[in-house]
Amino acid sequence: MSMIDRLVAAHARAPHPDQHAYGRLLMGDIPTRGDDELTPAAVLVAITDRAEPGVLFIQRPNTMRKHAGQIAFPGGRVDPEDADTACAALREAHEEIGLDPALPRLLGSADPYRTLTSYEITPVFALIPPDLPLVANPHEVDAIYEVPLAFLLDPANHAQVDVDWEGHKRHYYEMIWNDLRIWGATAGMIVNMTRRLTWHV
Repeated sequence: MSMIDRLVAAHARAPHPDQHAYGRLLMGDIPTRGDDELTPAAVLVAITDRAEPGVLFIQRPNTMRKHAGQIAFPGGRVDPEDADTACAALREAHEEIGLDPALPRLLGSADPYRTLTSYEITPVFALIPPDLPLVANPHEVDAIYEVPLAFLLDPANHAQVDVDWEGHKRHYYEMIWNDLRIWGATAGMIVNMTRRLTWHV
């Protein structure tokens, strides 16, 4: 079974039976909030259909008020006109990197991730043709990168960083690929995906 097939199959199954005890990372490293206080969002985990698949990432412009310079999946909040999280992820990817919504083959979704800023983000898996002529929207994206899927799903590449934030001990994950630093919520979602694989071996 390919790595993509394993990833999708693991997410098609029920959550880990001891999910809460396993680690709060599954819902983000945040205090519990009610669902009505969370803003729904979605990101596209666009996996390239090649022998050694990769995943597309964007780099936010340094001029942005929030998340300046960060490496992220294409995506954003779910708008009222979006039928579901998959539609939101495809719309955002089209707006940000010019990905034709008709090209991705949707594969399923990963566990929602709740952030400190009260977003509940659903990662949506999709398989896309390799080497597409994508174009970054200069208002939202500085650059587009493809990172090997095998690198992202290798726990050896997941470094946990502990920090003091507003008087509390917090942790986040980061992974360094070449000169790219993937961290925060994006890295947390990747770690969640990897944990699914270890649960369902």
